[in-house]
Amino acid sequence: MQFVLMLLQNTVVLILSVFQLAMLIRAIMSWFPGDSNKFEIFLYAITEPLILPVRKLFERLNWFQELPIDVSFFVTYLLLSIVLVLLA
Repeated sequence: MQFVLMLLQNTVVLILSVFQLAMLIRAIMSWFPGDSNKFEIFLYAITEPLILPVRKLFERLNWFQELPIDVSFFVTYLLLSIVLVLLA
């Protein structure tokens, strides 16, 4: 039973780490504007479902609307980091 729980924990950590890496690559790619390629579209497709709930919450509470940066992206990345630290 303990082996199954450890395997599940490691799988969740791996998946969250992949999401975190995808978000980091997405952020770096946003610094170099240009035509969207399939890889960039893929990154947005897999990371946006994680960011969207935080973004919607901030919009509903009217927080950070005037800032030129996407705070919801940073908060999501931070939340992923916290969850990874708690699971590790």
